[in-house]
Amino acid sequence: MENILSALKSIDVAKLTRADWISVGMALKEEGYPCSVWDDWSKNDVRYHTGECERIWKSFRGNPAPVTGGTIIQMAKDRGWTQFGEDGCMAWDDTIEYDGAMDGFLGFPDPESWDPVQDLITYLELLFEPEDRVGYVTTDVWHDGEGRWVPSKGVYDRTAAELISSLRRHPDDIGATIGDWHRDVGAWIRFNPVDGNGVRNENVTRFKYALVESDTLPISEQDILYRKLELPIAALVHSGGKSLHAIVHIDADSYDEYRKRVDFLYDFLEKNGLSIDRQNRNPSRLSRMPGVTRNGNRQYLATVNTGRKSWIDWLDFVEGVSDELPQMETLSEHASPPQPPEELITGILRRGHKMLISGQSKSGKSILLMELCISIAEGIQWLGFQCKKGKVLYVNLEIDPASAIKRFFDIYSALGVPMNNTNSIVLWNLRGHAVPLDKLVPKLLRRVRDQHFDAIIIDPIYKVITGDENNASEMGAFCNQFDKICAETGCSAIYCHHHSKGAQGMKRAMDRASGSGVFARDPDAQLDIIQLELTETLKNTLRDGNATAWRMESSLREFKPVQPVNFWFDYPVHRVDKSGALSMMPTEGSAQARNLDNPRCKTADDAAEEFRTAFDVLNINGSVTVKDMSEYLGIVDKTVYARLKKMGGEYVLKGGVITVSGH
Repeated sequence: MENILSALKSIDVAKLTRADWISVGMALKEEGYPCSVWDDWSKNDVRYHTGECERIWKSFRGNPAPVTGGTIIQMAKDRGWTQFGEDGCMAWDDTIEYDGAMDGFLGFPDPESWDPVQDLITYLELLFEPEDRVGYVTTDVWHDGEGRWVPSKGVYDRTAAELISSLRRHPDDIGATIGDWHRDVGAWIRFNPVDGNGVRNENVTRFKYALVESDTLPISEQDILYRKLELPIAALVHSGGKSLHAIVHIDADSYDEYRKRVDFLYDFLEKNGLSIDRQNRNPSRLSRMPGVTRNGNRQYLATVNTGRKSWIDWLDFVEGVSDELPQMETLSEHASPPQPPEELITGILRRGHKMLISGQSKSGKSILLMELCISIAEGIQWLGFQCKKGKVLYVNLEIDPASAIKRFFDIYSALGVPMNNTNSIVLWNLRGHAVPLDKLVPKLLRRVRDQHFDAIIIDPIYKVITGDENNASEMGAFCNQFDKICAETGCSAIYCHHHSKGAQGMKRAMDRASGSGVFARDPDAQLDIIQLELTETLKNTLRDGNATAWRMESSLREFKPVQPVNFWFDYPVHRVDKSGALSMMPTEGSAQARNLDNPRCKTADDAAEEFRTAFDVLNINGSVTVKDMSEYLGIVDKTVYARLKKMGGEYVLKGGVITVSGH
C-alpha cells in the first residue's frame, strides 16, 4: 500500500491523458483507498473540477478483471520511480509483486493451442450467413507516401460458405484458402457482408457490426474497459500490434441508423475513458483478420460473444451507467447517522437544500431576497433568523440592473450594516435574457463551477417557468431543475413565486402559491408572506402611512415549525415587529379580518357566503368536521351549529361532520 502511494506521488497528473487519469482512480478504488486520495492528487492539475472525482468514483462498480494498483506502479516506473528504495536495489525482505498489467487478458495463446484455420472459421460463422459475400485483403496492398503498407480493395465476391468449406478442406494451410499475404503486413477482413460488386459503403448489404479500436491504452486496459463497459462484442481480435479489434453489435436497419448508432457508441466510449479511432466508423471498414501473422506476431481470435448480447440489450446497460443516479446502499453501511448539512439559515434551511418564498404581487419579495443576500454575505440575522456567513449568487430576472444595484445600496444603508463583504454578493442580471429554466441551469452550472457559492437565489421563477403551472407532472419536472442546482453545486437553491388570484386569508400558508400543489410539497422549506389587516387604532399609530404589516408562516421539512414572524415593510427594508402589536392582527381575506372592528356587524348573507368559502377550502372528499370549521372561522362550535340552521338545509350535520345536502 505504501508503494502505491509513493508511486502515485511520482506521477504528474497534469501530464496524463484523461483515460490514464481514470485508470488511476479505478486502481485506487480497487485497492481500497478512499476517493479523497484520488481527489487530493488530482488537484495538482489545472483541469481539476470540484466534485468530478466523487461523481466518477461512484461509477466504478467493480469488474471481474479490474484495474489494480499495478497500473499505478507501472505508470510510476515508466517515469523513473524505483519501487525498492532510493538505490533501486532489492532488500532481503522485499517481495516481487505481480503488477496486474495483463489482468483480464490472457495474452498470446500457446503455440500448441493456436489453430489459425479454426480462428477464421469461427470468425466467419459468427459474423456471416452462409450466402453472405465476404471482403478481405491479403496481397492486394501498396505503400503510401510515408512508406506504410495500405490495403486496397482485395477480394469481395466469395461467400462465407465457400470460404469455410475451403478452410475445412485445408485444415493445416490457411493460405490455400485466402492466398499468401505479406508476412510483415498481415491481412484484413470486412466485418459486414458486401454485394460482390465493390467495397464501398453502398455495397454493404447488412449493417450488423461496427469496429471499436484504441491504440492509446495498453492491450490489457483496452480489454478491461471493453468488459467494464459491457460492449456487445461478437468477436475480439488481437491485431498483432498494439490494439484489440472489437467487432461490436450495431444491428442497424439502414446506413443512416448505422451512422447514428456508431456516433452514439463512440461518444459514449470516449466519455468513459476509452480514446478510440474514429476513422473506423464506416460499415465497409476493414479489420484485422484472425488466423494470420504480422511481423512474427499473431492476429488471433482472443474471445467471442462477450458483454451484452445485442445493441438493444447494451442500451439498457448504458442507461444504467448514464443516469447519474446514486448507488443503492444498506443501512448497515453506516455505523452511526451521518451529519446533516450545516444550517445556512438557522432553524429554516440547510446548505444544499431548497427554499421557496411565496407571496402576493408587489409584496416586496425581491427586497426580502436581497436582504437575505446581505444577511448571508455579512453573517447577520434575517427576519430574526441567524444566517451563516457565505457567498451568494443573486439571479435577477425582473429588475433593471441599475435599479437592482441601487436597491442593494439602499438596503445596506437602511439596515445600518457596514458594507464589509459585498464581494460575497454576485449579481447575474438576466432581465431581457431569460430562457426556460431547463436551458438556463446548464449555463448557470458552467458559470458557478469552482466559485464556492453557498446559495443561489433565482428571482422570480415565473420568468423561467416551463410548462403549465397547474399541471403537477410538468411542475414536478420544472422543480427537478432546482434539485440539479443543489446536487451539482452543493448550494442552497432559493426562489420565489406569487400567490394565486383572490383572497388568501382563508387558505393554509402552504396552499397560497399559484398553480400546482407541487410548489408546496417540493421545497425543503416554504416561507409564505401575507399582508395583515390592521385596526384603525393601530393604523393611527403609524409614523409612516406607507408602511404595511405582514406575517411570515412556514412549512419545514428538516426543522420543527417556527412561530409566525410578524414584520413591517417600510421601503426599502422589512423590520420585525418587536412590540407584539401585530401578533393579534388577522390576515387579509380571513374571517377574522371581516370582524376586525365590529365583529357583531355581519349580515346573514355575509355569514352564509363566508361559511361556503370555508367549506370549499377545507373539504376533503366532500366533508368537513365541525372542529375544523370552527378553528378556521375563529368561532365556537355552537356558532357553527347556529349558522347551519340558518342556511336552510344547504348542508347536513351528522356525527360532527358537515356534508353538502343531497351528496
